[in-house]
Amino acid sequence: MEYNTIKKIILKKLKEELPEHLSYHSVAHVKDVVAATEKIAQAENITESQLTLLKTAALFHDSGFLYGSKNHEEKSCEVAQEYLPSYGYTQDDIDRIKGMIMATKIPQSPKNHLEEILADADLDYLGRDDFFTIGNRLYNELAIFGIVTSDRAWNLLQEKFLESHHYFTQTAIANRSEKKQKNLELIKSKLIAM
Repeated sequence: MEYNTIKKIILKKLKEELPEHLSYHSVAHVKDVVAATEKIAQAENITESQLTLLKTAALFHDSGFLYGSKNHEEKSCEVAQEYLPSYGYTQDDIDRIKGMIMATKIPQSPKNHLEEILADADLDYLGRDDFFTIGNRLYNELAIFGIVTSDRAWNLLQEKFLESHHYFTQTAIANRSEKKQKNLELIKSKLIAM
C-alpha cells in the first residue's frame, strides 16, 4: 500500500479543488483527523497494516465534498474506489476503508474496532481545548448553507449534538469524555445567558 504517495495526491487535490467556503470540511480537518487517528490507533494497539488502512480512510473520509455536501460519505467511498487500486490496495483493503468512511456518517454507527477508531478521530475535537475554535469554523460553514441562522440556534444544535454523541474506543472515552462534558456545560451556560 503506497500510503505516502496517495496522501500527497489526495491532499493536493483537496487543497486545489475543495470549495473555499468549506471552512470546517477542509484540508486542515483532514490532517487533524489523520493525526487523531494515529494517536488513538497507537493507544489501541493497532497493527502497522491496520494503521495504514485507518490513515487512508482518514485521508479520504471527506473527499466526497469535492462533489457537494449531500451524501458526501458515499461519494468519498467512490473516490477511494477510484484511486486506491492503482496504489497497491486490494479490493478487500478498499472495502474495509469504505466501511470506516461510512462509520463517520452522523449518527455514527461503526461496526468494528477500526471503524470505531475513525469515528472517534473524526469527532476528536469535541473533547479538546480547541473545541470552540473548530466549532466556529463549522458554524461559518453551516451558516453559508443556511443550516444555522443565529448564535442561539447554533448553540442549541451543539448542545443536542454533544448530548447525543458518545465515543466508542477506550482511548477516546478516557482522553476526551471529561473535556467534552465541560464543553457541553459551557454551551449550556451560554444558552442560559442568551
